[in-house]
Amino acid sequence: MASFTRLVRFLARDGRTYYGDALLPQGVSDIRAAKQARLITGDIFGSYTVTDQVADIRLLLSPLAPEDVRTIRCLGLNYEQHAREANMPIPTFPVLFYKPVTSLSGPTDPIPISRMAQEGEGLDYECELVAIIGKRCRDVSEDQALDYVLGYAVGNDVSHRDWQIKRGGGQWSLGKGFDGWAPFGPGIVSKDLIKDPQTLKISTKLNGKTVQESSTADMIFSVKKTIAFLSRGTTLLPGDVIWTGTPQGVGMGRKPQLWLKNGDVVEVELEKVGTCKNKVEFEASGPASKL
Repeated sequence: MASFTRLVRFLARDGRTYYGDALLPQGVSDIRAAKQARLITGDIFGSYTVTDQVADIRLLLSPLAPEDVRTIRCLGLNYEQHAREANMPIPTFPVLFYKPVTSLSGPTDPIPISRMAQEGEGLDYECELVAIIGKRCRDVSEDQALDYVLGYAVGNDVSHRDWQIKRGGGQWSLGKGFDGWAPFGPGIVSKDLIKDPQTLKISTKLNGKTVQESSTADMIFSVKKTIAFLSRGTTLLPGDVIWTGTPQGVGMGRKPQLWLKNGDVVEVELEKVGTCKNKVEFEASGPASKL
């Protein structure tokens, strides 16, 4: 049975949503350039078939359907230079927080900024390598950890520093978990194509200007170390999505600080995977809600 190489979830020209294996022009690795895909039938985490049926891609969607996502685990301060720019100590153990499933969105979706998220300041970008667990595992060794990966994507861990730090009560999730604040994709590249996830260039552009540029080699806790650690005494399930932290260059660490504004366009890129390009859209003011 043939396995996928670049898994995409997309809206086809017939108006239906499919999983597929993206077809790319020769020499192109950015999945966002895909115009067609071979349809996939079955369970992407179990028994599936990459068919010979080809469909035109109208719109790339978040690469996993909401019902196929289990948890969204995220690492903070996982690049040494980012920890330093944040004036935080280098962690001894991975710093873990969670995002809700409703924070996930697609590679071209707008980033919605709710009225609550427009309060204070500190709207920020974070490019990240995203690893998707493909098989159930617990207490795995580092040597075996990558065997349980379905594949890799790139994402933007959109953050609001006031709600994350000043108003978060010591918990980061509040400032990182708003709807649509985890755009990722543009697809999921099989672990068979990316043998070593620690050799990839990763970057962010803001309105066309590069603001983050690094390598996954600079992670404090590699992908295999992260999976081994997170699986200690805890079962990881197919559909668990792991965000592995961001390198230096975030708006918070700049002098002067650089915050996202309404209409800004953020583009995060991971070598061998591609790009997500998302526009910041402030929600219009309306009647205040009553709690």
